Amino acid sequence: MWGGRFAEPLAPALLAFTASFAVDRRLLRWDVIASVAHARALEDAAVIGPADAAVIVRGLAAILRDALSGALAVAGDHEDVHSFLEATLFERVGPPAGRLHTGRSRNDQVVTAFRLWVKEHMLALAGEAAGLAGDLADRAGQSLDVILPGFTHHQHAQPVRLAHHLLAYGWMLARDLTRLRAAYDAADVLPLGSGAVAGSGFPLDRRRTADRLGFARVTSNSIDAVGDRDFAVDAAFAASLLATHLSRWAGELVLWATDEFGFIRLADRVATGSSLMPQKKNPDPAELIRAKAARITGSVGVLLSLLKGLPSGYHLDLQEDKPALFDAVDAAASALGAMRTFLGGVEFDADRMREAASRGHLTATEAADYLVRRGVPFREAHDAAGRIVRAAAERHLPLWALPLDAYRSVHPAFDAGVLDAVTLLASVEGKRLEGGTARQAVVEQLAAFRHMLEEDAAWRRRAEDSLRQAGRLVAEP
Repeated sequence: MWGGRFAEPLAPALLAFTASFAVDRRLLRWDVIASVAHARALEDAAVIGPADAAVIVRGLAAILRDALSGALAVAGDHEDVHSFLEATLFERVGPPAGRLHTGRSRNDQVVTAFRLWVKEHMLALAGEAAGLAGDLADRAGQSLDVILPGFTHHQHAQPVRLAHHLLAYGWMLARDLTRLRAAYDAADVLPLGSGAVAGSGFPLDRRRTADRLGFARVTSNSIDAVGDRDFAVDAAFAASLLATHLSRWAGELVLWATDEFGFIRLADRVATGSSLMPQKKNPDPAELIRAKAARITGSVGVLLSLLKGLPSGYHLDLQEDKPALFDAVDAAASALGAMRTFLGGVEFDADRMREAASRGHLTATEAADYLVRRGVPFREAHDAAGRIVRAAAERHLPLWALPLDAYRSVHPAFDAGVLDAVTLLASVEGKRLEGGTARQAVVEQLAAFRHMLEEDAAWRRRAEDSLRQAGRLVAEP
C-alpha cells in the first residue's frame, strides 16, 4: 500500500509487531460497507467512472458474502484488515481496485469502520441490557407482596418489598441504557473524507456519504476526526459501569444464596458443585460476573492512558484502541447473557425473607415517627424508640409483640395504635410517596419502568433502521 517510497520491505519481525490483522479483521463487514459508500462518493464526484464503480462495488459485496459464508478465509500475511480488503479486491477485479483508495487514507478509513462497529455493538448491548431489565420487571411484578429486610452497612435497616429491591437494580440498568445510547450517539459521526489529516482533495459529498452509511452527522475538523477516540472511551465506560452494576447485583445474589441468608435457592442448571465436597452448590456464574467487571473496567484505563500523551492527529498508538474495546464489549455481552440465564434459575424464598424482616426490630423508625405525629420532636422520639428497641431486645420480642405498658413506660405519648404502626405491613405501606416501598408506589414505579423500556425499544428500532440502511449498500446490484 505504500511501497513506492521504499526500496526494501519492512523487517519481518517489525511487520509482525506492527500488524493488527489478527484483531481488526472483526471490522471487515463495516470496512466493506464503508468502502462501498466511498466508491459511490467517488462516482458521484466523477472521480471514477460508473463502470469502475460498479466493478468495485460488486467485488466488495462478493468479498463480504464469501467471508461471511466461509468461502473466503479472512487470514494471511496482511498488515491489517484494510490491506487485506484492498489486496483481495485487486486479486478479484484487477486494476479498478486501485481506484478505490482515491481521496481517502487508512486514517479516516479505519475510524469510519470502527465507529460503525461501535454503533452496532452499543445497540446490541442495549438490547441485551433491556432484555435483562424486562426479565427483572417480570420478577418484580411477581414479588409485590414479598417483604424482606432492606440493608444499610450490611445491617438490617427497614422492611421493603422485594419488588422495590429488585427495581433498584432495574434503575441502574435504566441508566446503563442511557449511557449506551449516549455512546452510540458519540460514535454516530462520519469521519470519512478527512483523509490522513487535512481532508480530501476531491469534491466528495460527505453528507450524502453519511446518509448512505446511516450516520447522523459529519465531523467538523479533519485533524480531530482521525485522532478522536473519545467515542471508544465512552463505549468502554458504558460497558464498564454496566458491568459494575451487574457485579453489585451478582455479589448480592452470592450472599443471598448462603445458608446464613437463604433468601434464594438455585436451580441445578445455574449452579456448580465441588470436586471434593458433595454437599456444595456454588453460585459460580454470579462470581464470574463479578470478576468480569474488573476486566471490563480495566479497558477504560487502557484507553485513557493510550490517549493522554498523544498530540492531535493520527498515531499508530491508536491501533491499540480496538483490543481494549473489543474485549470490554465481548465480556460485557457475556456477563449480561450469563446474568439473564442465572436469574432464570433463581427462586426467591418469601418465607425466609419475611422471617428475616421480623428480626432486628426493623420498624423502630415507625415507633419514632408515631411520636412525631403526636407532636414530639424527632430527636426526643428517636431516643424513645431506641429505648423501646432495647426493651424488646431484652425480652426477645418483635416490636409489635411488646406489651403496650412497655411503650407507655418509655413515653406517655404512646397509645395502643403504636402496636399496629410497627408491623411490617404498616411500615412498608407508610412509605407512600413517589419512589417509596408502599404497594401502590411500587406498582406506579413498575409502570414507569416498563414505560422507560418501551421508549428504549423505540430508540433501538430507529438505530437498527440506521444500521440496516448502511447494510443495504452491499445488497445493491
